[in-house]
Amino acid sequence: MTPRTSPRWSSTWSRARWSATPWPERGAGAVYCAAVPTADALLLAASVVYGTSYVATRVALDGVPPSTLALIRLVVGALVLVPLAARAGAAGRRQPGDTVRLALMGVIGFAAAFAFGHWGLQRSTATNAALLIAVEPLTLLVLGPLLLGERPSVRERLGGACALVGAVLVVTDGIPGVTERLVPHWRGDVLLVLSGVAYAAYSLLGRPLLARCPALPVTAHSIVWGIPALAPLALAEWLGGQRPAWTAASLAGTVYLAVVITALGYLVWNWALERVSAARAGIFINVQPVVGAVLGVAWLGEPLSAFTIAGGLLVVGGLALTVKSGAGP
Repeated sequence: MTPRTSPRWSSTWSRARWSATPWPERGAGAVYCAAVPTADALLLAASVVYGTSYVATRVALDGVPPSTLALIRLVVGALVLVPLAARAGAAGRRQPGDTVRLALMGVIGFAAAFAFGHWGLQRSTATNAALLIAVEPLTLLVLGPLLLGERPSVRERLGGACALVGAVLVVTDGIPGVTERLVPHWRGDVLLVLSGVAYAAYSLLGRPLLARCPALPVTAHSIVWGIPALAPLALAEWLGGQRPAWTAASLAGTVYLAVVITALGYLVWNWALERVSAARAGIFINVQPVVGAVLGVAWLGEPLSAFTIAGGLLVVGGLALTVKSGAGP
């Protein structure tokens, strides 16, 4: 496998200067670039923040129809990121097919992922949504090597498996009859699975582009492409009588989802994805169910069970293996 190179570029937003440093071959014993520890920290922070999105989405959906909420998130996200991208200026080394790739990222990774996720949460539960987010890292671990030629190291594979098992333990909480609990919500769960696959597709589509271009313009342009895909769905809701009934809680939830989760969250994720493989980044997603459990204990008074503690420890252990793999062979 011939190592890929990342061209020298700089931007006002990240102030990161890149030399022609080859992307290391996964599992080949190569030493990762110095940016990996920072990328790992940002991936962890982003996943913690993403873990709060289930609660925020449920709150927002109490007053805003699902497609309308998704469209608002993209419009506000674009209003935040597009001016920043224009001010930063540097767009990286673009190729003819990049416009199509950006469009697919916007339609699949923003429009489809948000729409499926919101529709799914309407028909299922936040607990099921947290469990089914495991579809995303699993998809990245399976398809990353096939589509991108990225080979996870042994530690990354072990860490991913450990974190995935821990996430399942946290969400199911060791309750017997989990299958019976999922069945009544199967329509919503199918939509949530599709949302997880769409999120994974965004990372898989974006990884080659982010090897050549800064995260800020990639994120901003892909958000813009998602807007026309969602507009007809939001219009259909409006014409069908489904219109926002704003409350303080639904407004706060919508703003939080738009600015923190959509604009800043995706920007941080893409910045990190410039520096690590898609499969490695996906392992950090398993933090989200743990965050959901902690929020349930702290804010909702839910019991802290032995399964929650054990699952959380497995996730932490899996992440420790993954992070350690970035230090060397």
